[in-house]
Amino acid sequence: MTQQGVRWSADQVLALAPDTASRKAGSKLGAAGPWSGAGSCEEGAVWGLCKGSGSKPYQTVVDLADPAGAACKCTCPSRKFPCKHALGLLLLWAGGDDAVPTVARPPDWAEQWLAGRRKRAENKRPADAGGSAPPADPEAARRRAEKRAERVTAGATELEQRLYDLLRGGLAAAEQAGYGLWEETAARMVDAQAPGLAARVRELGAIPASGPGWPVRLLEECALLHLLDQGWLRRDRLPSELAATVRSRVGLPATADGPPVRDRWLVLAQYDTVDAKLTTRRIWLHGTDSGRTALLLSYGAAGRAPELALPVGLALEAELAAYPGAGQHRAALGERFSAPAPLSARPPGVPTARAAARYGEALREDPWLESVPVTLDRVVPVPDGDSWQLADAEYESALPLAPAARSRPGLWRLVALSGGAPVTVFGECGHRGFTPLTAWPEGAGEAVPLC
Repeated sequence: MTQQGVRWSADQVLALAPDTASRKAGSKLGAAGPWSGAGSCEEGAVWGLCKGSGSKPYQTVVDLADPAGAACKCTCPSRKFPCKHALGLLLLWAGGDDAVPTVARPPDWAEQWLAGRRKRAENKRPADAGGSAPPADPEAARRRAEKRAERVTAGATELEQRLYDLLRGGLAAAEQAGYGLWEETAARMVDAQAPGLAARVRELGAIPASGPGWPVRLLEECALLHLLDQGWLRRDRLPSELAATVRSRVGLPATADGPPVRDRWLVLAQYDTVDAKLTTRRIWLHGTDSGRTALLLSYGAAGRAPELALPVGLALEAELAAYPGAGQHRAALGERFSAPAPLSARPPGVPTARAAARYGEALREDPWLESVPVTLDRVVPVPDGDSWQLADAEYESALPLAPAARSRPGLWRLVALSGGAPVTVFGECGHRGFTPLTAWPEGAGEAVPLC
């Protein structure tokens, strides 16, 4: 159950938005004007009728008692999750009892959806716990894995030859050949059932057009791709954890077979990345008892946001199981014991120099790692020429912001939150710099999403 006495903040609601457009549209609907019949109940539900362009208002209901986050239903035709009406309703609810009063029970249309949803959840739980699905044929699975490994090996061998041809002919040939060369190579890796190799090849194709210094960057990325190829071709000689990391980077599926860890998991950040085929949602969690940092990944088809949504700054009690691989943070969300609820805790922070060292240490276990999650303690955003950096309050060291972070609106939210005073910032620290995702003011204060 959600705690109806402690409503979410506007920042926590807007952190659920699948994109900037939804955030803006939802904010416009966060006032009482278009709403009628809005209410909430102690069982953890919020509902309301929103006037739209048609003759009938949209019926919107949000289940806040869902341990997976805010589940919603709206009669609007939007394919986004949550839609702008659900965001607007939650913003209205966050404003207090005046706009969304607490009542005894929801209207029939909302109660019917809530009852059906919770009944399906109850029916599903015993099946999940008991493992009623028929066991797979282990011998057939082994044969399929061997066949796929053979195809990946053939693809990696072909890719090695193509990298050799590129370096023998000179990097200038990559600029002249254009993107078609890389797209054709990536397609070959897809045929070899190695999507991880295909993705890295596509990234190579964009480097020659990335501006001054591209030959150095291209050579660096070719070296990392060659290292991954060689890791796959010699995986039998690698330590088990590093071999698991190589399999993951190549793109082979894995299961979360680590022992379940039950904890109260604080939601540190949530953001989406979108390509032509897939929307990937990343949710960072911090175990308040275990001290572990975990990453949840969920996916949605092109144009649709993933359904898993956890508001930043809230915490849920749940079990997480880790995926295999050296230095990996990815985990699978298992049994959930409570809905997300407010929690005043925040992760412990480190100085900027220690954050950079932590990334260097992580590269020993995973040379292809783009960044590591880290919380910076008592840092101040300061301008650095045309860029920005996060400096320790004592100005002993600093981390530059990653190029992508400099153009985000979250940068100015961070600057405004700080006002020249130290703040705590969670984000991703990597070879491109630091990407801030969430910040807390010094002393007491709620988490402020920056993405």
